[in-house]
Amino acid sequence: MADSELVACLAAARLYVVSGDAPPEIQANVLRDALDGGADVVQLRNKVAAPGDLLEAARLVAAHARAREALFVVNDHLALAIEVGADGVHLGQDDLAVEAARSEAARSRWSGLVGRSTHSLDQALEAQRQGADYLGVGPVYATPTKPGRSAVGRELLEEVSGVISIPWFAIGGIDSSNLDDVLAAGAARVAVVRAVCEAPEPAAAARALLARLQQPLGAPA
Repeated sequence: MADSELVACLAAARLYVVSGDAPPEIQANVLRDALDGGADVVQLRNKVAAPGDLLEAARLVAAHARAREALFVVNDHLALAIEVGADGVHLGQDDLAVEAARSEAARSRWSGLVGRSTHSLDQALEAQRQGADYLGVGPVYATPTKPGRSAVGRELLEEVSGVISIPWFAIGGIDSSNLDDVLAAGAARVAVVRAVCEAPEPAAAARALLARLQQPLGAPA
């Protein structure tokens, strides 16, 4: 399992921001703005650039996250996460199995978090069984960041909330207009992309979402 201090930080996390489609240097700037706005976790995700081209951006965000006492996660690239001392790596369904990632990390004496994207209850249960530290559950709503992936809707959130004991983040098309519905379906944590990364002021957008997440369910927005 991951380092106990990282696990504790993850348990307290509410807002997870994933970088949108942009060159690495712009992604780094936006994620640092999100951290300034109070994001608990940020993820560098770039499906186009080679890991070497992400190295400088990853180092910049990792340093900013440490200064903000937040968590920094790298999408897909375990070797990059290890190299920059990231707090975690996030894996999709087509990436390394959680158990394989743990074995590879152990050889490098890296004890970061391992997260897993899940799109069904069976996938969520399997990822938990394999020892994932946290899950992404979605996409709740249709989103261009997951082309070709059907929305799972609130129903999956309701199912997962009853049986998954590790931290999990609802993700997919979530913004201020539907956040209350997501929370009412059982999510306590959310991951967002466009709601922060495409906002005119990413820090302010993160701050507003976090403020809502920290309010009791049903409180006036």
